[in-house]
Amino acid sequence: MAAPDCILRRTLARSRVATNQRSQVVCRETLYLLDVLRYTRDLGFAVYFPHTIFTGDNLYDITLSDGDCRLRVTLHPKLNGLVEKNVLRQGTAVRNVTLAPAMTGLADRAEDESFIVDSMEVSAFEGSQDSNQDSLPWIGSSDVSGPLLAYRKVFLPLWNSRDYYGHTWNKTAPPQEDQEEMALRPTTTIKGLRQAFLSHDVWVMGTILRRLIVRVTAKSHLTYYGRADRNCACPYQALLEAHDPSGSVSLVLWNSVCVDWYRVLKPGDIISLSRFRVKQRYNTEDDIELSINSQKPAAHIALLPEASVAPDCLPQPATTFSFCNSEELVSRSHGALCDIIGLLTFMGRTERTRKGEGHRRCDGMLTCTHSIFNRVRPESELLEYRWLRLQDGRSSRPIWIQLFSTSQPKMHRRLHPLSVLMCSRLRVVQTAAGLFYLTNTSYTQLHRSGQRNRYGQLPEVQRFLDWFRQQDEDRLLRSALIGGYFVYPSPPVSLEAYMKQRQGEPGFLSGAELLRELDQLIYRERRAFCIQATVTMVTYCRRGEEERCIFWRDASSLSSLSSADSSPQILPLSPVNQSTPYSGRLSKRKLLMHSDTPQKRRPRATVQPEVSSMTTILFGASKEFLQDTDDDDDGDEEEEDQANSSYATCPSSPDFPHVAVETLVMRYDPAHQKEQVVSVTMGGSLTHDAVFTCDHYYTLRLKALSDGVCIPAIFLPQSSSSSLLPPSRSHDNTWASILSHGAFSSHAPPPSPGDLIATATLLANQRLVCLLNVCNLGGELESEVVLSRAFCSSF
Repeated sequence: MAAPDCILRRTLARSRVATNQRSQVVCRETLYLLDVLRYTRDLGFAVYFPHTIFTGDNLYDITLSDGDCRLRVTLHPKLNGLVEKNVLRQGTAVRNVTLAPAMTGLADRAEDESFIVDSMEVSAFEGSQDSNQDSLPWIGSSDVSGPLLAYRKVFLPLWNSRDYYGHTWNKTAPPQEDQEEMALRPTTTIKGLRQAFLSHDVWVMGTILRRLIVRVTAKSHLTYYGRADRNCACPYQALLEAHDPSGSVSLVLWNSVCVDWYRVLKPGDIISLSRFRVKQRYNTEDDIELSINSQKPAAHIALLPEASVAPDCLPQPATTFSFCNSEELVSRSHGALCDIIGLLTFMGRTERTRKGEGHRRCDGMLTCTHSIFNRVRPESELLEYRWLRLQDGRSSRPIWIQLFSTSQPKMHRRLHPLSVLMCSRLRVVQTAAGLFYLTNTSYTQLHRSGQRNRYGQLPEVQRFLDWFRQQDEDRLLRSALIGGYFVYPSPPVSLEAYMKQRQGEPGFLSGAELLRELDQLIYRERRAFCIQATVTMVTYCRRGEEERCIFWRDASSLSSLSSADSSPQILPLSPVNQSTPYSGRLSKRKLLMHSDTPQKRRPRATVQPEVSSMTTILFGASKEFLQDTDDDDDGDEEEEDQANSSYATCPSSPDFPHVAVETLVMRYDPAHQKEQVVSVTMGGSLTHDAVFTCDHYYTLRLKALSDGVCIPAIFLPQSSSSSLLPPSRSHDNTWASILSHGAFSSHAPPPSPGDLIATATLLANQRLVCLLNVCNLGGELESEVVLSRAFCSSF
């Protein structure tokens, strides 16, 4: 029972205004959010929210605590955006919480009634408040196991609808009748059922009471088909592929059968089935599927040990594989199925994309091997995925996998770099540019090193393990990366190729339209957009040292400054240092910017006083930020260069977005494996000091040609030494080439930041077609906007 003097109990007591009458009440003290639970609305939604115009399907029950007790309440749908943008999450402190009774007059005590949070003030994110929060007493009936305001039995994961969630899903088989009979024999077969159904035999048109014994060969991911206009406690479906000695068939698990059996059954299990129905397989006329439901009729399922089945009736394990290595992948046709094994050297952060928008990377996964999925999957479903890079030693080309949800959500959470990973039943995707990668089918399975499996003796697996044992551990560790911004396949490197890929329609947005799209993104949702723009400012800095940036700005864009302030001022300043990160350590080199002709030994940036409105600006130069000559340079040469240096300066730091740690790729650190893996999953954040492959970055302020709206974008032209992608093509490292390739040339040393900033005047008034990749990072962070390509345009 809750403490009699706890804040929440006193607050609810104030809601009583008369017998069986409640009113809304405000709790002004600080409360903490312990949990957020998602489910979909049903037909009762209009009763609880009669005047709400709501187009979404989700409702959220949240658990609030005052430190002494817990109360579960429902979030009003108008506040859903706080959860969907990951602002309101576990560990958040809230104040001024307005609680309104969900239904007046249904409970004798206020604390036994369900309440709706009508408004709240999010104070701060403070993390977990109490390690013993599960032992805190509940107030009234808020400790019910299911959703408060919908007829649903189970909750959904917060960020996808493909995984199971919560303790309701059985881990072990339900209690079964004792199987006293040994040498069990089936009383029907798959072949017999198929022949009888296609011949329209009467006995197979109803409930099948005969016993069928099969071995499970594959398990699909879950499909959730809950709808707002239907009340269904467990609207789930899953597919199993199974076989017996006579043939194979698909088993369709429905509703609460999924809750009882989905986690229990796995490929290789032998099961006995009865009280099921035979149906025509969806969109086919000559095949069947077996419908396994919990009612009308209630199917009987039993998990059998192999020893209990008669040897001549025992379905043998499926041993067919189609392994493909990195060398053979390029010869596989689009849509082909294959199995792979390799060393995981990069694991990207988890992101989401919407199904139904024609997203190029989703097509391979959504073409399911069983078309029944197309009947029940909602069009607005968000698909959760991450990119994996594997090396198998058969070629220098890595194997790229876009991994969506499978039937193994726990396995996904345990993936980490430098683990051996085997993936079965993947699909080959060939892009228009001739690149290849792999993605899921409905039945994709993962097998990780250290996991017991029956595949260890396969020749392909043994061949890979022999290569792996010969590798240098230090070299592998240097190649292991995790998290950060990553897009694959890379966009084209020319406007002509881009227009061909888009079939002549670039899909330009105005600046205002782009801002609206950014505002509508929800947590970790990724999208790509295209705008026409000019560049009005370029900055270069290192993460954490943004106050010491160098930048160029088109002074004509400074409408807020007076003409005196916007005119360039040229002052002699001491040279500054450039920090060049390598493996997290700083090495300092001198970049001496002067007015003389660049020396042959190293290109120098030249800054000339100009009458035009363009100016090159170095901010905070006195703190020595940029330097680019070797440490053993001659002292006399250094003094001469200092005497010839001249700079333009600005009295205040420019306004530009700072790069988020979620954007930067980390070097894998086995000592912080758990923290790094959690940080790149949905809802995760970095909790330790990581070493990034590259933590310096550029930002470009883009001014849309259509309406003058300015959009700042991060630009990451990493050199080939820190890039995940293959080395870029050779080019001249000018701004036009760097922007069109999205990277520095891999065939020459990258230009120094000072050189690029000094030549940024070439971008002024240049019309560009800009390809932007955007992702909502959630919480207090702004949406990540990354400029992936920019092409000079004559549109």
